[in-house]
Amino acid sequence: MSGGVDSSVAAALLVDRGYDVVGCFMRLGSDDSVEAAESPHATPAAGDAKADRPVRQEHQGCCSLNDAEDARLVAAILGIPFYVLNFRKDFGRIMDYFVAEYNAGRTPNPCVRCNDWLKFGKLADYAASLDADYVATGHYARIDRSSGRARLLRGVDGHKDQSYVLFGMTRPQLEYMMLPIGDLDKTQTRRIAEAKGLPVFDKPDSYEICFVPDNDYRGFIDRRAPQQVATGNVIDGDDNVLGTHDGHQHFTIGQRRGLSMSLGYPIYVTNKDAKTNTITVGTKNQLLTEGLAANQTNWLIDPPADVTPCTAKIRSNSPAVPATVRVTGPDALEVRFKQHQRAVSPGQVVACYQGDELIGGGWIDQVIRRFDAP
Repeated sequence: MSGGVDSSVAAALLVDRGYDVVGCFMRLGSDDSVEAAESPHATPAAGDAKADRPVRQEHQGCCSLNDAEDARLVAAILGIPFYVLNFRKDFGRIMDYFVAEYNAGRTPNPCVRCNDWLKFGKLADYAASLDADYVATGHYARIDRSSGRARLLRGVDGHKDQSYVLFGMTRPQLEYMMLPIGDLDKTQTRRIAEAKGLPVFDKPDSYEICFVPDNDYRGFIDRRAPQQVATGNVIDGDDNVLGTHDGHQHFTIGQRRGLSMSLGYPIYVTNKDAKTNTITVGTKNQLLTEGLAANQTNWLIDPPADVTPCTAKIRSNSPAVPATVRVTGPDALEVRFKQHQRAVSPGQVVACYQGDELIGGGWIDQVIRRFDAP
């Protein structure tokens, strides 16, 4: 339970269905402390829940003191046990990963790593210690067990679908996963929360990285690894020096703003090279790619033996596009797009679907601008 409306409604629905529910808040990497929220005496607010809700500071990510207080209040209203789990030490691994990926010239995805390592890693271990049968979250995705095996499906609400960030779940993990709100859209979720008197029914969504609550990831990297951030050259596709930058970590593939130079036409970051500390800029069309290679693969079906049609999603806020996928090694795959895609970024995830089912994916290792002719 993160203190948001989604996980709150997920818990409420499970209570309605007769499950013995235990609420858990993961204390992760926020700067403020949740010690004040760790009192063992949690009671529902008296009177109208909205009127009695605690005064919140500005919402910052998904693991702040305010969020812990909100999660505890919801658990009290639902009448379920509530525990704060101290994962701050483990969460340091995710922050180290985040900085290391930027320093290596890649674009990290800490939300996927958090699901893999903590929510369905450390939290799942804790659930097992309680003899729990399932781990449930408030993700907008679905688990279908009608075929005799657990399949991961997109959420019904296409605008909120979060199956992409769950790509790293293993087949055994799917068997004990529950996603109670995957059949709802956001409006329905909020209405259920309001009808049940949950004070988070109108709480704003958080779109920030929880350990970078000011959304200043550049400053976060500068503070964590100042010795690795240095001035370098901005070049074009022919290696001509066009200017300088103040650290390749400050830029992402496809970025247009913040380049501080004018060539008379719109320019975008088309490549980053950590070894030479250069960024390459070019036109929008120079961001186009025919495909990608990925490693650290995860298959939720038996890995296909041949080239397989699919739709491929290369970032959480982009639609899945027609493509093919093929296994190229024990821990590698290749995706070819039916139409060129822009700003494919090493370090991100590619998730492959057939219909609504997520069948597998991997971490993007290489952009393939053009495939050799057969």
